[in-house]
Amino acid sequence: MNKTANKKVICDVLIEKAEKDKDIIVLCSDSRGSASLTPFFEKFPEQFVEAGIAEQDLVGMAAGLASCGKKPFAASPASFLTTRSYEQCKIDCAYSDTNVKLIGISGGISYGALGMSHHSAQDIAAMSAIPNMRVYLPSDRHQTKKLTEALLNDRKCAYIRVGRNPSEDVYSEQNCPFRLNNAMVPFGNIEEQMDIAIIACGELVKHAVDAALILKGRGIKASVVDMYCIKPLDEKTIIKAAKKAKAVLTAEEHSCYGGLGSMVSQIVSTYCPKLTYNIALPDSPVIAGGSEEVFHYYGMDAYGIAEKATGLITNV
Repeated sequence: MNKTANKKVICDVLIEKAEKDKDIIVLCSDSRGSASLTPFFEKFPEQFVEAGIAEQDLVGMAAGLASCGKKPFAASPASFLTTRSYEQCKIDCAYSDTNVKLIGISGGISYGALGMSHHSAQDIAAMSAIPNMRVYLPSDRHQTKKLTEALLNDRKCAYIRVGRNPSEDVYSEQNCPFRLNNAMVPFGNIEEQMDIAIIACGELVKHAVDAALILKGRGIKASVVDMYCIKPLDEKTIIKAAKKAKAVLTAEEHSCYGGLGSMVSQIVSTYCPKLTYNIALPDSPVIAGGSEEVFHYYGMDAYGIAEKATGLITNV
């Protein structure tokens, strides 16, 4: 099993590129250890800014550095970055059109037993609602590497949410056909007729792929779409997958309101109306426990997704 967290992959890419590009600046809010950024700090202390527990200052300084031609990556726990510094994300980064890459670490319910204060179940909805802000949730280390490299080559702001712990591989180093802002299809064929299309993002993509394998054993044909690019949303792939399926199922580590499920439902209902169901976190504080325990409890793991998909197909 993979033992490298997506946040460490981001650090590794930044270290590699910072060797030649001194404009790369990394900032964090007293979180270099939890963000896996200590190696960058040790190697490039002059390209590292410690803001302390001051998320608003973190984002403001990153925007200032960007306005001077630097390439700042500002990392902080997703739960705090997207709430405490929301105005700075909106005005200093997006409205001012600055080249700031915001890294939300330990996203979703990664912090487990620390509870609602440390969970970020609203960040997809909040950050996607900001004009000019892009939103990405990579599913594994290979995709995270490709995404980070791509974002280093543009000058637009973006929010990238990653989990706390290593996630199982969806792709391989040799097989990760990444194109920025284009969804990926790790399982099934959206060009062929399917029983159900499963559209997922972040760590739930792996669970969706495993669910599709379970469904295959039941004689149910499923395709899986990895919608890592929440904004700009790859509408063409959603429409293509939905048109070839009897029903659409979405899965996300986010509130049931305003996230991937809501976005997909809007697209499907407009262009190709189909039965659509969203698997997400409930509108209440989630139970205490590790990610896998929480996913299983709410039917968000592979078995839960497979069960819901089977039920949907039965009722179509």
